[in-house]
Amino acid sequence: MGTEDKRGDPRTPFVLRVNFRDRSDCLDATENLSRGGLFVQTAERFSVGQQVELTVGFPGLLEPVALRGEVVWVRPSREETAGGVGLRVADEADRRRLDEVLGGRASRALTAPEGGFRVLLVEDNPLVVEMYSYVLKKLATAELRGRVPMEVHFAADGHAALQALAEDAFHLVLTDLYMPVMDGFALVQKMKSDPRLRDIPVVAISGGGRDAESRARAEGVEVYLRKPVRFAEVLETVKRLLRIS
Repeated sequence: MGTEDKRGDPRTPFVLRVNFRDRSDCLDATENLSRGGLFVQTAERFSVGQQVELTVGFPGLLEPVALRGEVVWVRPSREETAGGVGLRVADEADRRRLDEVLGGRASRALTAPEGGFRVLLVEDNPLVVEMYSYVLKKLATAELRGRVPMEVHFAADGHAALQALAEDAFHLVLTDLYMPVMDGFALVQKMKSDPRLRDIPVVAISGGGRDAESRARAEGVEVYLRKPVRFAEVLETVKRLLRIS
């Protein structure tokens, strides 16, 4: 959004899935949201002044909400920053819908489940597993101050992950895409087609190119992060998806 909008209408970091009408899925989600508009990370190309129709939502959290907006600024994609667009929402009915999103249950922190959070890491590289484990332990000890347990489980491929998901309940899945036996694409596809698993947020972390990114989004991942990924990026993504304030 423009400078004036940022000053007059504070925005909230908020992860929601976005679909553009007659276009592919966006990069992953909204980055910030306010009554006056939103910023969307996206690989789609837009120009300033363009009118855009989209829906925002989140499986198991918020049913899709239809909105119309005008592109007021464009952020180019860079090596460490995803590209995207700032959209201003002028229609009063759409602004009320954003108010409902911001003031409703989607904007509240998630009540930690009894026994704490359970996260499944699906990765065949032990060094990468170690890095993700460090990030999650940091979240549990520093951010949650030890009040809420963070139980982390591991699977070396999609097949092993499905076995783990069948045996236990998980609140989040972080997965690589390119693995032996069953890759991450097949894992996400099976999860999103299973009523018992489709509402579990999935973060895909991969060194694949734009085609891999588009395919992962099409399968239903909530967030796509590109390797090499930074500690802070993984930490903030997990916090937002688990709605840890």
